Amino acid sequence: MSELTLDPRTTAIVVIDIQKGIAALPGTPHATPGVVANCVRLVAAARRAGAKPVLVHVGRAPDGGDGLQPVCDEPMRWTAPPPPDWSELIPELDCQPSDIVILKRQWGAFYGTDLDLQLRRRGLKTIVLCGIATEIGVESTARDAYERGYNLVFAEDAMTGRSAEAHANSTTRIFPRIGRVRGTGEIVSALSAVDPAS
Repeated sequence: MSELTLDPRTTAIVVIDIQKGIAALPGTPHATPGVVANCVRLVAAARRAGAKPVLVHVGRAPDGGDGLQPVCDEPMRWTAPPPPDWSELIPELDCQPSDIVILKRQWGAFYGTDLDLQLRRRGLKTIVLCGIATEIGVESTARDAYERGYNLVFAEDAMTGRSAEAHANSTTRIFPRIGRVRGTGEIVSALSAVDPAS
């Protein structure tokens, strides 16, 4: 495994779905509170180093008309309408005016949003991905980013899944083929290694 180096000037920390309605759910193999703490740590390190935080959340219109309605074997069912703040980013992310905030309507953060435009116009070529769930929003975004030519780094301990098996499948079989899988501490160190004033 090669040493991780990152240029903050061309790096985005893309945080997937760390929002009130999802961060309240249990995760595995990493407990959700620890994942949230690591996401917050990555965002803070990005701000200090001059990298760009990108905060992605998922939501839909009250009538659900802008959401996908696939014919499938295991549809996502809502037992009741989500609470009004379900899609709100958690306060711990401390969203700043300079952050990029993306509202998506499906698993991946690229389709139907201006994420690619926002990254390219700022010259951001490397994406550090974290968030919930590993095998859903994170992996969908990762596959799209890979196909668009971005360099990818995955913060393995800053993401969690619906099952340990699903998380492991993404982090051991998929992500190493399209990017580099690292821990939060190593990513923070790599961001901190470059003086933002240089």
